[in-house]
Amino acid sequence: MNEIHPEFAYQSRELGIQIEDTLGDPPDRKTYDKVIRSLLGEFANGFEIDDLNLLSFALVDFLKFEDPAGLLAQAVDFDNGDPVKVLKMVSCIDAEAMMALEVVADANPDLARKALITAFLFKNHKRWKDEDHSLEALQKDEGNDDDEDEDQITPGHDIDHLFDTRGDENA
Repeated sequence: MNEIHPEFAYQSRELGIQIEDTLGDPPDRKTYDKVIRSLLGEFANGFEIDDLNLLSFALVDFLKFEDPAGLLAQAVDFDNGDPVKVLKMVSCIDAEAMMALEVVADANPDLARKALITAFLFKNHKRWKDEDHSLEALQKDEGNDDDEDEDQITPGHDIDHLFDTRGDENA
């Protein structure tokens, strides 16, 4: 199981939520397709929407991932990567989606790189694992300190110092 950059994990989860919200309950595929086509048209016409999630949302259904191992390797670093290399690892099965990807890749190659990796991670969520940020994992990472935690109060703990003993004299 491969670890990826936390921002890619976040973007992948956000993409799933956006797809779910757009489809609605019950799923309305016709409206979903209209939204996708509208976004693709905007991107293909060069309208600068500098939004990673919207680009991955528009492209995700039309991408074919040619090099999954390479894309996973590129998902380790969110801020630095090789857009040209990532673009070679992906192909589009739709002419308008391909046009949108090419226009964005020319204008903002890093946005295209991030969107492609995000779409790949969304479609292949079983190939990677997210960092565990749960309370249990964070406590385990801290180790077993024998020092008493100041914020920890146990039965019988002396807490008199927490109360104002001077009462109304402070007024």
